[in-house]
Amino acid sequence: MLIIFIIGGIILATAVALVIIGLNAPQSDEEALQRRLEEFSARGETVNLEEIELSQPFSERIIYPMARKMGEIATKFTPEHALRTTQQKLELAGNPGKMDPTMFLALRFVAAAFFGGLLFLVFMISPSRMPFGRILLITAAAGALGFFFPQLWLQSKISKRQTDIRKAMPDALDLLTICVEAGLGFDAAMAKVSEKWKTELSLSFGRVIREIQLGKLRREALRDMAERIGIPEMTSFVAAVIQSEQLGVSMAKVLRIQADQMRIKRRQRAEEAAHKAPIKMLFPMGILIFPSLMIVLLTPAALKLMHSALGAMFR
Repeated sequence: MLIIFIIGGIILATAVALVIIGLNAPQSDEEALQRRLEEFSARGETVNLEEIELSQPFSERIIYPMARKMGEIATKFTPEHALRTTQQKLELAGNPGKMDPTMFLALRFVAAAFFGGLLFLVFMISPSRMPFGRILLITAAAGALGFFFPQLWLQSKISKRQTDIRKAMPDALDLLTICVEAGLGFDAAMAKVSEKWKTELSLSFGRVIREIQLGKLRREALRDMAERIGIPEMTSFVAAVIQSEQLGVSMAKVLRIQADQMRIKRRQRAEEAAHKAPIKMLFPMGILIFPSLMIVLLTPAALKLMHSALGAMFR
């Protein structure tokens, strides 16, 4: 048992270290070498590629390439559909931590090993011994919880990002309308929105501008933005903009209508949340407030009954 525990701890520590190094490492070896070459060029030194590579930290030369190779091996055994679904969810969440699907799947396995190994360690050092079969069952349940914990975290990131975008859309569309009515083009108006705020929506507009500058068609860049955000409001807005561009309808008028609709939807969502508040308040009131009130109100009556003749009958 001690040998199994030691081996499991070593594997867990190695997996955690590889994931941490992978999250903090550069995107590729070529980018690291290019960055080093620029540093030596700025100092005016003449070096070859071997000296540049040897000047890199040990983690970038040895550990991270090993972690990347392990990720490539894990990718071969991962279904393609799971990778595509994970990539789509990472895009919907705004790609937190600059993770790729392989790294996120590795993070799920590391979280499962961490939760299971931690609980197993608690049972091993606990003075009260449980049956080994029960320990394995509880450890497996904790591992399953740790495996799904990153998925829940990612889903919460998606919900938070979509909520922030819904809140920012009416104001952003108002600014787009003002810019277009002032004579700017739609691309320049999106650039103004990207410069004005630092929200998820402005970052999405900035990415659309960069994609258009790199040669992508505006309608394709807008459709890709709607897919990366994944809310019906953005999909309808992109469809209206593309339709107005194809049919020659006034862009300012379309944006004004879209801004009014987004503002109405935001007010409706606020009213819906206000109507849900009393129902949501029932749970904390029933669990926390009502028992406290019952204790405060009934304790004096219970004490009087204990000292009365009725209480003496039960002594």
